[in-house]
Amino acid sequence: MKLLSATLDRVKPSPTIAVTTRAQELRAQGRDVIGLGAGEPDFDTPDHIKAAGIAAIQSGKTKYTAVDGIPELKQAICAKFKRDNDLDYTPAQVSVGSGGKQVIYNAFMATLNPGDEVIIPAPYWVSYPDMVKLGGGEPVFVAGALDRGYKITADQLAAAITPQTKWFLFNSPSNPTGAGYSWDELKALTDVLLRHPHVWVLTDDMYEHLAFDDYRFCTPAQVEPQLYDRTLTMNGVSKAYAMTGWRIGYAAGPQPLIAAMRKVQSQSTSNPCTISQWAAVEALNGTHDFIAPNNDMFIRRRNLVVDALNACPGIVCPMPEGAFYVYPSIAGCIGKTTAAGTLIESDEAFATALLDEAEVAVVFGAAFGLSPHFRISYATSDAALQTACDRIRTFCDGLT
Repeated sequence: MKLLSATLDRVKPSPTIAVTTRAQELRAQGRDVIGLGAGEPDFDTPDHIKAAGIAAIQSGKTKYTAVDGIPELKQAICAKFKRDNDLDYTPAQVSVGSGGKQVIYNAFMATLNPGDEVIIPAPYWVSYPDMVKLGGGEPVFVAGALDRGYKITADQLAAAITPQTKWFLFNSPSNPTGAGYSWDELKALTDVLLRHPHVWVLTDDMYEHLAFDDYRFCTPAQVEPQLYDRTLTMNGVSKAYAMTGWRIGYAAGPQPLIAAMRKVQSQSTSNPCTISQWAAVEALNGTHDFIAPNNDMFIRRRNLVVDALNACPGIVCPMPEGAFYVYPSIAGCIGKTTAAGTLIESDEAFATALLDEAEVAVVFGAAFGLSPHFRISYATSDAALQTACDRIRTFCDGLT
């Protein structure tokens, strides 16, 4: 009898975690590696949020809670959706998990059957396809091209929908590209979805508050209210609030779906960390005056990286609307050889050589479903970004 589940044969470990781990290993060997792989703000959690977590500990709020969130947090989430997105939800329509990843996983585990399809625009966050597969479904990819800002069109979405389509999984601003869909672009997609009432919408809004310049965030159920009854709107406190390690994600949607997700969570983790929940209450209800200055720093870093990468031979880097990633094309580098003699046959080969020869860790584009590209997270210091970009320029200058 085989020990391991056959389901595991369908999935792979997270490439972003693998890159971070490899960079850490090289640093342990004394190498001066600059890691640009992890999607994690370098800002500390704001003091008033940390104080709320400390207060929860000191007041004894350390016991089990309701499976999918304390009432106070659910109320704060409802208020957030009304305040930021003009969406009305009740606490019974809200689910809180240990990070956005668990919320998405719960939704797929609760709804997918063998043969069900989930449409995923590419490039995509590396975990989406594997969570679909773990839930028993089949990912269906729709590629957004560089010349369209990595965004898919309404015609592409319509062509991908079949009778087996159960979900359309949508992420804007995007990980890995930072691309943000405008209201009109999103309305074109929701118009397609209105014609297919069997398709549900799962929207990953984790980078909502990391929207730059003239870009204005919007979410599907806000753009098209007729989709409200078949949309699960997911968000969390990880990115804009610099709370990645606190592990709080949440979603709101139709009550029967939320109840099914609660059942899944009740037999896996039960409640998220109590202390983190109380900190998240403060994050959502308290002051947000730190977001704008943080975004100003992200904009400065984004501009630094985009300008520097576009000066590198063989690289083309578009300007993203949000998040804290860039996703440059390296089509001009494929087929060339590095100064150390490595043939660049793919974006994975490029990223491997860049790490080994230039000591810069990035994530190769194939991991996100669109090649030849790579992803940089610019959620680190200006000095580290400048040094990394200088190394990338030297690396590209050496290609022949």
